[in-house]
Amino acid sequence: MTVTETFDEESLREKYREERDKRLRPDGNDQYLEPTGRFAYLLEDPYVEKVEREPLFDEVTVAFIGGGFAGLCAGARLKEAGVEDVRIIEGGGDFGGAWYWNRYPGAMCDTAAMVYLPLLEETGHMPTRKYVFADEIFAHAQRIGTQFELYENALFSTSVSKLEWDETQTRWIIHTDRGDAIKAKFVAMGTGPLQRPKLPGIPGIETFEGESFHTSRWNYDYTGGDSTRTPMVKLADKRVGIIGTGATAVQCIPHLARDAGELYVFQRTPSSIDIRNNQPIEPEWFDTLEPGWQKKWLENFATVQTGGLAEEDLVKDGWTDLTRRIIGRIGEELKKPGTEPGPELFAKAYELSDDEKMEEIRTRVDSIVEDPEAAEALKPWYRQLCKRPCFHDEYLQAYNEPGAHLVDTDGKGVERIDETGVWVNGTHYELDCLIFASGFEVGTPQSRRSGFETFGKDGETLTDHWKDGMQSLHGIHMHNFPNLFISSLAQGGNLLSNVTHNLVEAGTTIASIIAHALEIDADEVEVTEEAEREWIEMIQGNPRSFFGNPECTPGYYNNEGQPIGRLETLNAGGYPEGSVAYFKYIDQWRTSGEFKGLEFTNHSE
Repeated sequence: MTVTETFDEESLREKYREERDKRLRPDGNDQYLEPTGRFAYLLEDPYVEKVEREPLFDEVTVAFIGGGFAGLCAGARLKEAGVEDVRIIEGGGDFGGAWYWNRYPGAMCDTAAMVYLPLLEETGHMPTRKYVFADEIFAHAQRIGTQFELYENALFSTSVSKLEWDETQTRWIIHTDRGDAIKAKFVAMGTGPLQRPKLPGIPGIETFEGESFHTSRWNYDYTGGDSTRTPMVKLADKRVGIIGTGATAVQCIPHLARDAGELYVFQRTPSSIDIRNNQPIEPEWFDTLEPGWQKKWLENFATVQTGGLAEEDLVKDGWTDLTRRIIGRIGEELKKPGTEPGPELFAKAYELSDDEKMEEIRTRVDSIVEDPEAAEALKPWYRQLCKRPCFHDEYLQAYNEPGAHLVDTDGKGVERIDETGVWVNGTHYELDCLIFASGFEVGTPQSRRSGFETFGKDGETLTDHWKDGMQSLHGIHMHNFPNLFISSLAQGGNLLSNVTHNLVEAGTTIASIIAHALEIDADEVEVTEEAEREWIEMIQGNPRSFFGNPECTPGYYNNEGQPIGRLETLNAGGYPEGSVAYFKYIDQWRTSGEFKGLEFTNHSE
């Protein structure tokens, strides 16, 4: 049966627009609150006690701000390049980044571990299953830190408060909340988009008198259980509400539905829930992989997931399924006489394949959820890549639990919160516990997300440098900010389906540049104004941006449905030719030894 036989395309487009329009809000990202006042605890570490120490006034060759996979990948590559004096500064009590903070029940990666976990070959680690839980990811972060001896010089439970360039010493001065003033010849930053919790701006949120917490600061003292998915026995007689139905909520809701006396899920927009089909990884098969296998898998996943041609699909998951359908359709069309390859053929194949995929996802809801009203409300009416796709085999089933209740707000969101519960459409829901699965800040200024300001040459702040949008070369270097590097996705590979692939490439690039600068005894490394300007002009002209699709429901993938201007394009855009082309380009750029666009200066000459 074809897609057009299953549903009318014009009606489907209209349905997508109607559902999108319900959810459009004029406040965009401003609808979310910073964790201040009674919620300031969300910026604290509940897992490790902060031990007082004397301030440091020493000097290191390289300081990396952020102890997640960005810092670990860069640190590992620096050690491999012979740079031993590396210090990672991390606000949490250990390495891990988002996987240090995320300990909610059911937390796991939604990208296959074979490509998501970085440096598997270097550490000799085999993931236990196709998709691994958070405790295994956290342990892998610790493994990298141990194997590459990154713990020895690290500073944990330490937050940077200011970063400033000292022109006379050609050193960065790193100020922290511990009173440190550390000098560093080079500084790299990987503070990432998934480390500062945000809260929904719901009236009365501060008035609730029951227990409340954010998923990134799960309170097991209240719920019982632990991050290894032990039952939360203390919830057996509790009425629990959760606000948010994104990737985090999808993972923890099955555990709440199982353990809570009553669970109320307050939904504004349903996630698309595809099959996960998690399977253990067999050691006998893993042992057959040849050296260089992970690089091969990374390139294959990036190629297939972004629509490229590959002889096989090594990962074979929900991320690559859509592309397999598109390529198959294009192949069938090209067999027809007179059919020419080109953008129009691809666009039509994408449209039909996405329609088919999303109809299957909606049909799956009907096949699992027993309550017809709940099933209808759980159906996503948008394209699969409008919001981060979810893959789970227990989420939809959770609504069959007798104590689990879906409270659909028809796109409006929660009306208000009071001392005893939540109001939706004039109905009050009494709660003992309220959980916020509202995610992390995305799209806010870099200094707000990182928690500190960066001062470059002549006191220019990074905030001012980026006031009209991110300015960089490769998403890594900024003019007027010598010896400073950023590890991120934007203006580079921008591969959203596998964030860590971007971080491995950025870390390798940063290590190559620093090693070269040390080899030639350069005091400063800085991108030229011309090279930065040319890169920005290219990013602005990116015709492949998915942002701003009129059929997309609002979310952090599309600036919460608000207009996409220059600032948004620069802050979230990627290399125009796509992720695979960028990774190939940056590899050639760094291995050429020319480092085109950068200036290496030795002040003693």
